[in-house]
Amino acid sequence: MPLIDKYLLRLDPTFKFAAVLIVMGACAPVGVARADMPPMPAALAAVAPAMECSALKDVDVSRAVGAPTRVDSATVVTDGKPAPYCRVLGEIAPHVKIEVRLPTSGWTQRYVQTGCGGLCGNLNVRLSNASSCVPAQKGELALASTDMGHTGGFEGKWAETDYSARIDYAYRGEHVTALAAKAIIEKYYGQKAKYSYFAGCSDGGREALMEAQRYPQDFNGITAGAAAMNFTTQNTFYHGWNARMNTDSSGHAVLTGEKLPILHAAVVQQCDAADGLKDGLISDPLSCHPDLSVVQCRAGQDPATCLTAEQVKVAKDIYQGAHDSDGNQLVISGPFPGSELNWAGVYVPPVGQGLDRTMSGMAAQGTIKYVASDPNPPESYTLADFKFDRQTFEAVTRFHGLYDSTDPDLSAFAAAGGKLILWHGLADPHISPLNTLAYYGAMQRLMGTAKVGQFTRVFLLPGVGHCGGGEGPSDIDLMTAIMGWVEQRHAPEVLIASHSSGGQRPGAAPGPGAAAAKVDRTRPIYAYPKVAQYVGKGSIDEAANFVAASPAKPWPTTFNWLGASFYSAHYELQCTATGAHFNCKKSP
Repeated sequence: MPLIDKYLLRLDPTFKFAAVLIVMGACAPVGVARADMPPMPAALAAVAPAMECSALKDVDVSRAVGAPTRVDSATVVTDGKPAPYCRVLGEIAPHVKIEVRLPTSGWTQRYVQTGCGGLCGNLNVRLSNASSCVPAQKGELALASTDMGHTGGFEGKWAETDYSARIDYAYRGEHVTALAAKAIIEKYYGQKAKYSYFAGCSDGGREALMEAQRYPQDFNGITAGAAAMNFTTQNTFYHGWNARMNTDSSGHAVLTGEKLPILHAAVVQQCDAADGLKDGLISDPLSCHPDLSVVQCRAGQDPATCLTAEQVKVAKDIYQGAHDSDGNQLVISGPFPGSELNWAGVYVPPVGQGLDRTMSGMAAQGTIKYVASDPNPPESYTLADFKFDRQTFEAVTRFHGLYDSTDPDLSAFAAAGGKLILWHGLADPHISPLNTLAYYGAMQRLMGTAKVGQFTRVFLLPGVGHCGGGEGPSDIDLMTAIMGWVEQRHAPEVLIASHSSGGQRPGAAPGPGAAAAKVDRTRPIYAYPKVAQYVGKGSIDEAANFVAASPAKPWPTTFNWLGASFYSAHYELQCTATGAHFNCKKSP
């Protein structure tokens, strides 16, 4: 019997109708329905354009943006997926490029701005975590994104001599894009968007929090995934440490991709059942302290089946995270146990490839040389020159107030009626989930647990990598959750996540002749601190067989590292720039 049919049999009749709507394709989480799920978004009337798409070429929204803004082109894309749209390309002075996509019919009064990952530097309108949401799937949403004021990514050269590009990347780019897109929407449809949303992950998650903290009126609802909120340490100490620890004196990788399955299998073997269910996923990685001696090669053992002593040491160093010679943590933590397979391509070369195919070293060196430093180090500087000590920490975090988005005071966002969903994969190799927990805890301590509970939810996904993927169920419909919360005033207490195998993941752009992926596991993800507990019977691959439970051991939300004080209120800097010079002052 299909998963959904079996689940319907277990539902109270009151909720069977909702479940049937989901099967038929209504906007709701993938695969199953539950009594504690948020409602569908509001039924909003479709609004037709009030002008021709091409006429937007002559529209000037500079006044609304507060900066010179031009529209470079406005053309109808007839083969647009999932529906035709008016594609608007423009630029906001000095260099912020934007793309706005406006449905030519069927617009249901919603605007969604999508975040930019990495160090950005490109236009990429990409709406994820909305694979079963009808307004998204039918093309009823106005969408926009930005390059955040520069072209180019991790190499960082774009920030070398033009510090205005640093400011646009830090916080300004997303804000002025929101102002411009909203003004263009109003011109095109003859009315404002009724609801505005921001969806971002990784650096997009940092941007999402920056919007909530600095510009609380911009968006009604925000989803921030795996937020790189501690940018000044994330792209320097975190990635720099992992790259350096896995590089020998000859410049070659110590730990390589073919050894990761061996390491991962040993860790899962030791920690999988600690959460009460042996399902191949580590749901409580903070309680996992694997003994890596079991994978170290013994005399006469086939080296293809084990790790050398040097490789074991690298793994231990990566888990611990960057620290100085006195043991002071320079980052909140390394990646969690259970994330090992996801290290490939980040700080461990994939099978058969070299360190030049990993991103950590490139990201760290580009950020240190050109983005985070003032003045910049000499051109000959390499990651090998970077020091993991307190003095370097203080120098690198000098612009914490510019780049980081860790201010826990979201009072203004809450007062404006804003809703926030924080989410993080527990097997994320790029950004420790402890960043998200530390931020949520700081919010509670500053604003009060009850107040934070009125507008914020946190979801932690076991076995899920960076912004998705991995062995755990990672396909979740965040757009339904945030829309339902904003528009229907019902907070999401559970999301249903699915894992698929074969073909393409749900929501992925279809390729020629591509087969659809098959859902092989569904699992409820409860709002933190609740966890999913198996009822003891039925398939462990069906969400219906899990209920909400309190964790055996609550997770901490305060952590001992040199940046612990970063989770404080009102540290932000407002900056202007002339060439390679900043003029910054504390925000009022």
